[in-house]
Amino acid sequence: MTLTLIDRTRCTDAAPEKGADTVLDKDVADPGAAPEKAPDAAPRRAVGREADGLAVASFVLGLVGLLVFNIVLGPMAIVMALLALARHTRRRGRAFLGLALGVADLAVLAVLVTANGIVAWSIGG
Repeated sequence: MTLTLIDRTRCTDAAPEKGADTVLDKDVADPGAAPEKAPDAAPRRAVGREADGLAVASFVLGLVGLLVFNIVLGPMAIVMALLALARHTRRRGRAFLGLALGVADLAVLAVLVTANGIVAWSIGG
């Protein structure tokens, strides 16, 4: 099976009288022209990727915090979710889930403290 990529920036089947030469020579740099500045797409992608990572991390920390170390992981999940939402993440649902799970971590902590009277974890029995 062969995969063929189509370059849509070149118009090879255009008629010569309609300016096909200018379309084909668009990729050739003019030596007298000023260099073009690339748009700032790379920093935006990095910030978007970072915000998406924060949303996923807040979800995971909130989920793990339901089981262990909710006094630490709950607030961390809340902060990361709020940072992800402030940075306009594409994973808003996951950020909101991380926020809800962080709040649930603190609620579980409050229930355990009122039931036992102390904040303690028993790892290893």
